[in-house]
Formats: sequence, C-alpha cells, structure tokens
Amino acid sequence: MADRRLDVLRAIVEDYVHTREPVGSKALVERHSLGVSPATIRNDMAVLEESGYIHQPHTSAGRVPTDKGYRLFVDQLSTFKPLSPAERGAIQHLLEGAVDLDDVVERTVRLLAQLTHQVAVVQYPSLRNSALRHVELVPLSEHRLLVVIITDAGRVEQRALEVDTPLDLGVVAELRARINAGSIGRRAADIGSALEHTSGRFAPEHRPLVVRVVEALTETLRMDAEERIVMAGTANLARSDVDFSRTIGPVLEALEEQVVLLRLLQEMAEDDAVAVSIGEENRHESLSEASIVATAYGGGSGEGVARLGVLGPTRMDYPSAMTSVRAVARYLSRILAG
Repeated sequence: MADRRLDVLRAIVEDYVHTREPVGSKALVERHSLGVSPATIRNDMAVLEESGYIHQPHTSAGRVPTDKGYRLFVDQLSTFKPLSPAERGAIQHLLEGAVDLDDVVERTVRLLAQLTHQVAVVQYPSLRNSALRHVELVPLSEHRLLVVIITDAGRVEQRALEVDTPLDLGVVAELRARINAGSIGRRAADIGSALEHTSGRFAPEHRPLVVRVVEALTETLRMDAEERIVMAGTANLARSDVDFSRTIGPVLEALEEQVVLLRLLQEMAEDDAVAVSIGEENRHESLSEASIVATAYGGGSGEGVARLGVLGPTRMDYPSAMTSVRAVARYLSRILAG
C-alpha cells in the first residue's frame, strides 16, 4: 500500500480511537497535515474502503476501521510509544513494594488495568514452565519433614512429609545438598531424570526417605492445578459498552471461562514479543468484537513462564496498550528474578 494511504488509515484509526466518532475527509484535513488535497484524501478513503480496511457504518457518515484496518495499523507500528516518567515511576514503586508473589500478581493486574483502561489479565506463574531456584528441607519434628520449593518465577511451594523412621540431620543435610546440586536451574520436566539415581548414593536404610522427598519434589513441579489467571478492570469494559454492536454479556461470559483466556494467552505469547489478536482473529466467537494484547513474562532468554495482557474492544489505543503490556511484563520479570 502507498505510504500516503497508510498515513490516511493511521489518521482514521487514531481519530476514531480518540473520538469514538466515524471519521470524515473534512476532519482528516483539519486535524492532520497529510500534505494533499481533500479530493485526494477522499479518493484514498474510497480505495481503503474498497480494500476492506475501513467501512461506512451509516449512510452519509464518516468511516471507521475494520479488523483488517486495525491489523494493518498494528503491523505498521515500528516503535513503541514511550511511557511517561510518572508511569515508569508508578510501575516500579508499586511492584517493588510487594511482599510476596500473590501480592506481586495482584498489584500487577491492578496496575495494568489502570494504565490501559482495559481488562487486565495476568496468568499466575506456572510451575511446569519454571526453573528450580532452591530446595530447602526443614525437619519439623523427629518424624516430620517440610520440603520447600522455590522457583525462578518466585513461586514457593511446601510439602510436609511424615516419615516412619527418625530423621537423621546429617542425611537431611546431604540430601538437600545433592538435590540442589542436581536440579538448580533445571525445568520441571527435567527434574525427575536429573534426580533419578539420587537414592543409590545413600545407605539402604535412608533410601525410603530419599525416594519420598524426590517424589514429592517432582510431583509438585508437575502440578497443573495452579494454571489460573487473575483479572482486574472489568468495569472498564462496561464503560466501553457502546463499542460492541451486541451487548457485552458474551464477552463477560468468556472472561469467566479461565480455560478460554489461558488458551488464548498461551497461543498468542510464546516469547517476550508483544502479540495482538484483533476481532475475528480470536477463535472464541464471544470475543469477535474484542482485541487482546499479550506478552510473556518471567524466565530468561526470552522464554516466559507465564503470560499477561489486556482485553478490550477493537477500538483500542493499541500503541499505548502494547507499550504498557511490554513495560509491566519487563518490570515483573525483573522483580521475580530478584
């Protein structure tokens, strides 16, 4: 597409997002320095409409972007809109004040909803996608041992084990050291094989304890039940009711189906790039008039352990939403890594 027509499309998207009103050629001439005559702009708009990038919602009205138009607009974004110093400071201050992982997730989802004025969605860090940071074995009594598992995403899981024979503190210390030496930095899927021969390094009378601890560790890291999301900002969606041709009921129902949202987030955000799914691109019919901006967070080398994003109407400020999603994900990753 000619650069000039891309400029016209960009202006239509920006004006429509800002005003909620269909955009006419006269408004484009008044608000933007496009460097061409009104007749040329009208011709460009006719070509954009014929190509399916904009449409006329009512007779004698201006034009509004289609899903195809929003997609081209997003794909043409070459840079992210920078956050203001106040926004960056708010993100850093709010997230660094969290006391534990639950608090971090709650603060993150509220912050993202406030920054974007959309529905914010944060997937809880997944144990299966996390790497092990440390394992601690804490004797609670002569026959009771606490296994504490800490991942690189900040997850802390605890399992209390009852044992038949009195605990030997020397054996517990050696087992702790061997487990950490063999599993630190490994993903959950690799822990079992890494510790497979651990029991053989202990005397026969201590092997039942070793097996119990290794089984507790691998079973906890294989858990799927923790795959859940936290949301905030559904009131923002209600305020956008006029952007949906139908009611927002189906969208709210889709938000309640966490499995649907998890699948969408996982399909969209496989790495730390910001992904955008617009309108009909969403496989769930209830979200055919909504857009989702998402990315991964946590982990290293671009491999996220979970996803976060925002959901709202297709008439969304995509540059700001993409900037906020990326910035919050990066701050969150930094907090969890610390």
